Parts: sequence; C-alpha cells; structure tokens
Amino acid sequence: MQGITRLQRALFSPFVTKTFSIFTTLLGISVFVFIVLRIIPGNTITGSFGIETGVLTPQQISELRHYYGIDQSLIMQYVSWIKSFLSGQLGYSFSTGVSVLKLTKSALPVTIELALIGTILGVIMGIAVGMFSARKPGSFRDFAGQLFGLLALAIPGFVLSTGIVTVMANVFHYFPNGFEYMTPWENPWMNFQQMMFPGLVLGIAVAAPVMRTTRSALLETVDKDFVRTAHGKGVPPRKVALKHVLRNSLIPIVTMTGIQFGYLLGGAVIVEKIFALPGMGRQVLDAITKREYATVQSTVMIFAILFVSVNVLTDLIYRKIDPRIKK
Repeated sequence: MQGITRLQRALFSPFVTKTFSIFTTLLGISVFVFIVLRIIPGNTITGSFGIETGVLTPQQISELRHYYGIDQSLIMQYVSWIKSFLSGQLGYSFSTGVSVLKLTKSALPVTIELALIGTILGVIMGIAVGMFSARKPGSFRDFAGQLFGLLALAIPGFVLSTGIVTVMANVFHYFPNGFEYMTPWENPWMNFQQMMFPGLVLGIAVAAPVMRTTRSALLETVDKDFVRTAHGKGVPPRKVALKHVLRNSLIPIVTMTGIQFGYLLGGAVIVEKIFALPGMGRQVLDAITKREYATVQSTVMIFAILFVSVNVLTDLIYRKIDPRIKK
C-alpha cells in the first residue's frame, strides 16, 4: 500500500501534472493548426501560382504536389512535420527561398521587443489608473478610471493603429515605419521611433484588463486587517498603498500581465502588418495567404511554446512574491 501511495504521489505531483498539461496543450495546438490549414480552401500550389494554376497539366500538378509534400496522407504529413519540428528543421518557405528557421531568427526578436514594450507600457498605465480609480471608489476619479478601461477595451487595435498611421502621415508627415526596419543595435533612435506607436497601441490594449484587475485587487485588499493595523500605527498613506496594499495585490496583477504578454506574442499580427514591422505576426499572416503550411505550422507552434513558457515563468514569479504558494 505504501508503494502504491508513493506512486500516486509521484504521478500526481505538481511537476508531473504541469508537464502533462504542457504536453497535451502543445499537442492539441499542433493538431488544431494542422487541421485548420487543410480546411482552408486552396493549398501551396494555388498559393504559389494563383490563377495560373488552371493552366497546369495534371502531370505538373502531380509533380508539384510531390515537391511540396502534400501528396501524402494527412497522417503522414503530420508525422513528418512533427519529426522535422522536433529535430529543429522547421521547414522551408517556397516564396522566399529561405528556411523557416532563418525567417524566425530574424522575426522573433522584433515580436518579442514589441510585446515587451507593449506589456511594460500597459502595466505602467494599468496599475497607475487602477490605483487612481481605487483610491476613492464611486467618485468621479473612479468613473474616469473605469471609463478609460472601457474605452481601451472597446477600441479595436486595428482601428487605433490605422488612426495613428493616418494622422502621423497626413497631418504631421511623419511615418518612421515607412523606412527600413532598424534593430536597437543598428540605430537605437530609429528603432525607438518605429516601435513607439505600435507599442503604445498594444500597451493600451494591455492597460485595460490590468487596470480592472488592479482596481478589484486593491479594493479587496484595502479592507484586510493588516492594512487597518498599518493605518493604526500611523504609517503614511502612500507607504501603506505601495508597501502593504499593492504588494499584497500583486498575484492577480502578475497573472493578468503574464496572460496579456502571452497574447501579445501571438496577437500582434494586425499591428505588425499596419506598422510594417517584420515580426512573427506578419510572417505567419503572409504565409497564410500563400498557403505555406510549414511556415504557418512552425510559427504557430513557436508562439504556443512561448506562451507556455510565459505561464511557467509566471508560476515562478508567484513563488517569489508569495512563498506560501507551493503549486
């Protein structure tokens, strides 16, 4: 019986459970994206040749299907892709003539930088407005803070992006994204200009849920006994708000921040396209229009792995903030 108990504890330990959850999540995503791509009308041949596909002979189409690897059964295509992906061979982009791995090495830093900028701006705005709103619940400042959160949630990112681009280009004749993209190491000032506005768009999208989470967490924490004790000891209100109230409200804020950062990694597709940033979102969008299965599948899987990694990192931050959390 003791041996069975130890085995049960080992099988259902937090580490094993978390690992199994990550594995099943990634497996489900791989199957989902593989099937969805095959459901979409067209294939790599039609994506490459367009309307000229109609003039191809049956023999040419057969040879092209073999060349692109889509003449095999769906199961064989899936197994072949998974084997290649696990071995580090992400596939080949037929339209650019470059491997997906090389494309990803170039595009991934752009997306990560944009997501980091958007998350940092969003957390700063969200926490600031949330604290401002929670200071006097039911007041005009609370109404103003919640109105900001509502508007930030209601305005789609592509609308805000298009509006910013239109105003900058037509009114101020200023559009740094019209020039070739510069990395922070090549030209820091140009990179800042190119990332500032798309980062702001994503930051506003992040600020709304962070603001609402911060407000709710602060209002829940402010009535705790330790907060009243701090006030009773004569601790300055600002110190109470920062050291006692905000610090003990960080768990839900960190949770929301981690979720939003993960979403930004894969959700900046439209923003990258509008602002002409050569990131992962733009890469996968272009690949979808050309029906490049390998590029789309491998890029989406990289997004999924990054999202899972962010969740694991968030769990580690939990333990750092609150040592009482064991799972």
